[in-house]
Order: sequence, then C-alpha cells, then structure tokens
Amino acid sequence: MLAAKIHNAKITARRLHYGGSITIDAKIMKEAGLLPNQRVVVVNLNNGARFDTFVIRGKEGSGVIELNGPAARLGEVGD
Repeated sequence: MLAAKIHNAKITARRLHYGGSITIDAKIMKEAGLLPNQRVVVVNLNNGARFDTFVIRGKEGSGVIELNGPAARLGEVGD
C-alpha cells in the first residue's frame, strides 16, 4: 500500500561517500507523513532509475532532497 507520495521533488544535493539513504527536509517529511528511517521508493523521471532506500530527516525549511551513498549515482542535482 502506498502511504505517501512526494511528486516532482528536485534533487538538491548528492553525497556519494555516505552509507546510503535520502535526506528530506523535515517540513516536507511532516507534510507527506514520512518518518525517519522509513523505507521509501525513489523514482527519477529524468533517467528512469528506481530504487528503495530509507529517509533521513533534513533541516526543517531547508528544502533539501539529498541522495546519499550509492544512490547518489542514480540522480543529478536538478533531476
């Protein structure tokens, strides 16, 4: 069952040398009903990449959507 959807979010940063995950602005997480460490599916409309990872809470109001670890190779800033 799909619990939440963040549509048309843009990648704001990539951090390759990190264990994994996606960092999302705490405000966006709250609005989408996402919890820290929750498993999510990420789909990149620009390159077709689709992968599972977990959420890390970013600074509230920062607008951050950051791919971390190996997932950072699956998208570019602005995707």
